[in-house]
Amino acid sequence: MSKKMRSPKTLRTDAQAALEVCAGWNVRLVARRITQFLEQRMEGSGLSFAQFGLMAEIAAAADDTITALAERMELDQSTLSRTLRTLEGDGLVEIAMVESDQRKRMVWLTEKGARRLEAALASWRLAHTELGKIVSTDLVRRLALEAERI
Repeated sequence: MSKKMRSPKTLRTDAQAALEVCAGWNVRLVARRITQFLEQRMEGSGLSFAQFGLMAEIAAAADDTITALAERMELDQSTLSRTLRTLEGDGLVEIAMVESDQRKRMVWLTEKGARRLEAALASWRLAHTELGKIVSTDLVRRLALEAERI
């Protein structure tokens, strides 16, 4: 009976130890907390934080094909396309076929989308400054860059 009593405690302590040091789990927690922090502070911007990030990726793109955007964001094209359709429905992005290759689609911000992103950037700057007082945003960026090697 004493073995049965020890087994759950060992499993519990092993699991707790794993959670404390697990890079994957800790990064997920950090990502959720930072996302929630920014979502709350950008609430009045008219964009969710996910929409903000996607629209910023589009605005910053040198290659505006959906394929290139999906690769930069490390998303599959079908997931990205569903999200883009929502933005397109709101009149924030435009998606069009490339004339020379009907299989390729390009995406860009509409004028309305550019204005919305510009307004959201102001909210993001304030939120990011506040975040920087709590968390080292340089450390987060370095971690993201280091993770590119995985």
